[in-house]
Amino acid sequence: MTVVESIIERVENLSAERQRELLDFAEYLEYKEKSNGKRHRKSLYGLWANRGIDITEEDIDEIRREMWANFPREDI
Repeated sequence: MTVVESIIERVENLSAERQRELLDFAEYLEYKEKSNGKRHRKSLYGLWANRGIDITEEDIDEIRREMWANFPREDI
C-alpha cells in the first residue's frame, strides 16, 4: 500500500469536521512548500498614497536630528 492510499484510507474513517481540518492542513503544507519557507510580506509601498501626506527626505533628516540632539555623546 502506498503512502497516498494509506492516507486516503485513514481520511475516509474520519468525521467530516476532521476531514476539513486535514484539508486545511494539507493546503497549509502546500503553500509552505511553494513558498520555500519564505514568508510573503505585503508591500508597504504606497501605504500613505491618497492621504495627502508628503514626507520628504529633508523631513526625515530633520526629525532624526531632533531625536538624536540630546543623546549622550560621551564614551561609556
